[in-house]
Amino acid sequence: MNKVQMTTPIVEIDGDEMTRVLWQWIKEELIHPFIDLKTEYYDLGLPNRDRTDDQVTVDAANAIKKYGVGVKCATITPNEKRREEYKIKELWKSPNATIRGILDGTVFRAPILVDQIKPFVRTWKKPITIARHAYGDVYKGTELRIPGRGKAELLFSAEDGSEMRETVYEFEGAGVLQATYNKDSSIASFARACFTYALSTHQDVWFSAKDTISKKYDGTFRAIFEKVYQDEFKRIFESQGISYFYTLIDDAVARVIRSEGGFVWACKNYDGDVMSDMVATAFGSLAMMTSVLVNPNGIYEYEAAHGTVTRHYYKYMKGEETSTNPVATIFAWTGALAKRGELDQNEPLTEIAAKIEKAVIKTLEIGYCTKDLEGLYEGTEPIVLNSLEFLLEIRKNISQ
Repeated sequence: MNKVQMTTPIVEIDGDEMTRVLWQWIKEELIHPFIDLKTEYYDLGLPNRDRTDDQVTVDAANAIKKYGVGVKCATITPNEKRREEYKIKELWKSPNATIRGILDGTVFRAPILVDQIKPFVRTWKKPITIARHAYGDVYKGTELRIPGRGKAELLFSAEDGSEMRETVYEFEGAGVLQATYNKDSSIASFARACFTYALSTHQDVWFSAKDTISKKYDGTFRAIFEKVYQDEFKRIFESQGISYFYTLIDDAVARVIRSEGGFVWACKNYDGDVMSDMVATAFGSLAMMTSVLVNPNGIYEYEAAHGTVTRHYYKYMKGEETSTNPVATIFAWTGALAKRGELDQNEPLTEIAAKIEKAVIKTLEIGYCTKDLEGLYEGTEPIVLNSLEFLLEIRKNISQ
């Protein structure tokens, strides 16, 4: 078959470990045979981030701003163990947080559903979309290791020379201190993104935080959400028969488990990180979750919602066979290609992206799967394949 042509590149952001290996295999088996791929490439593997003092991450984010669409492989956010393993100069911050901070978007994560794979939560009948605020909080936090006795203070120095000062804690011994921040403008953009997305999918919006404890920080989130809803979205929500409500996050967890799904669950940055993993696992697997960062100006970055699959990478490096699920990474590629096709009015590109996704679902419905899904099938006896075998089965179904 003739390859589909692209007119504008997408920003390709490579990553680490087993997902980096899968990244290359996906391109070789599912993309290059069908698409004349055009990308602007950035290597965010930890060694290259260290070599460039993490400038490559900033460059990648700015490239997404330029071209409007990016696709990102999973990357390492290093801790002390990783510093020793990779011999890096410092503990570089999360590349996802850096990119999200520059793009100032909202992350929407939703499960990839297969009829034969039933959710662990039996009441769930419809997808639950996690809307994660992609700015600030602990991902941009400043931390101190406190060596001993002393007073920790929170200080704000205004441009006019005035100050606001609060005592955080008077340490009687060693401890740890963290400061986080957010901006009204970013919170408002987050709220608008959630409400706009819900209108496009005709879903209710649930927003959860903990304003009973965090009266100013979480209270600001609640107040801004309510204002944006009342001023800009209430009338159209009511005309469309959909709703918005706020609840405490602990109450939200209980409500979600008892629900049938089918709504947008808006969460602060860290809450969304945790809850998206919970929802993905309950629907089947972390590797069965789409993730897209949407910027208020219509910029999109697609990625898998999971990590670099380190344990499988160590096996792969020993020459051992692995059965790593590539589905979320495939859907990151197809999401980016479909959006590129949509923005460029390139219908063949949008169509081939949809065809690849349908081939993935068909392969899973037949019963071919990776090991993480083996025990989740109902009514079908699954056939477990290694990662490359699974990709080859998908390729057969694309070609049909």
